[in-house]
Amino acid sequence: MSLVRGIRGAITVERDEPGLLLDATERLLREIVVQNGFVPDDVASALFTLTPDLCSQFPAAAARRLGWMLVPLLNFTEIGVPGGLERCIRVLLHVNTSKSAQQIVHVYLEGARVLRPDLTR
Repeated sequence: MSLVRGIRGAITVERDEPGLLLDATERLLREIVVQNGFVPDDVASALFTLTPDLCSQFPAAAARRLGWMLVPLLNFTEIGVPGGLERCIRVLLHVNTSKSAQQIVHVYLEGARVLRPDLTR
């Protein structure tokens, strides 16, 4: 039986440059796909957030670069919490899968590993 499961991921970038944001987001999405074994047609939707210090590019554009042409995508700005992780791109994917919640692999790369050390492999 297939259910919709949420898959989280995050990555940081060195600075706010369009190419860096796209490359980092694409790297993050590719790793989430590899770790969880799904195809774009399995993705119901994707929500991307950026910390307030990143504003040069929409991270959803990286999903389009990967061919996710029919997946509904949205971009948001994170709340600027004092002391929060800077230059961070986050994603929440809603994926149709037969995997259990325990089988889902959430992916945190680069400096974003500090966000969920309990989920970082």
